[in-house]
Amino acid sequence: MPTNIVTTAIIVVVLLILLFSTLYVVKQQTAAVIERFGKFHRVANPGLNIKIPVIDKIAKTVPLRIMQLDTTVETKTRDNVFVTIPVSVQYRVDNVVDSYYRLADPEHQIQSYVYDRVRTSLAKLDLDDAFSSKDSIARDVEMTLAAEMKAYGFLIINTLVTDINPDKTVRDSMNSINAAQREREAAISLAEAEKIKVVKQAEAEAEYKRLQGKGIADQRQAIVDGLVAQYESLRDAGIGDEAQELLLLTQYFDTLQEVAKSSNTQTLLLPSNPGGVSQAMEEVRNSLFSAIKAGGQGSAAGV
Repeated sequence: MPTNIVTTAIIVVVLLILLFSTLYVVKQQTAAVIERFGKFHRVANPGLNIKIPVIDKIAKTVPLRIMQLDTTVETKTRDNVFVTIPVSVQYRVDNVVDSYYRLADPEHQIQSYVYDRVRTSLAKLDLDDAFSSKDSIARDVEMTLAAEMKAYGFLIINTLVTDINPDKTVRDSMNSINAAQREREAAISLAEAEKIKVVKQAEAEAEYKRLQGKGIADQRQAIVDGLVAQYESLRDAGIGDEAQELLLLTQYFDTLQEVAKSSNTQTLLLPSNPGGVSQAMEEVRNSLFSAIKAGGQGSAAGV
């Protein structure tokens, strides 16, 4: 009886081992390469699968998700500036069999193609052109990788040139050049603004002088016209030479009154004797009379 129990237990264990060796699970977004006696047999898809124990074996589980390879390329440009370029390659397995049997180290192979393509592209560009041609470099690398890696069962999804890093001394020099250019542009802008300010001030000053001169001229013309009108009124009233003296005397006292009102006037020089006053009055009368005659002639001509 004990012998039968042991035999039964052994049979159960063997059956369980055979069952677990026969059944296996392939995870989502993966594929299993099944070999029979060392030769490729089939590709197992995700889910529960069956294989023959001892005869079949899982050679490798291949991921089908998109993978990313980050690498850094050190090279130099056409103007002999050494730069480091980080490159990111996104790829996935397109043919499980070819990816497993035809290429032993896909990441190393992709790196080799990236190094070769980037160095070839940068050798044709100056440093300034390289910064503006990152997308062109990335497309060139992607096209080369897509054509080469397709034969090994890999599909290139995207290639990114994330940056271009020149040597620190070169970066410092470029920053100095950019700073000098910006300072020059700022100086030009400030000079232009100052020029506009000066021109506008000059234009305003000229306009001020013009309007001031026009105002003085209009004021003088109004005074002359007023004197002419007063003189003619007095003459029409029958006052002859006395009208001139009366106007002169009135104008003289008005002038003294305006001078006295001025806050800046500290000293006023007047003739010390009646003869001097008469002489000053005569000079004012002659000047004013000439102005009145000129105004009268202008008024007559206007009429």
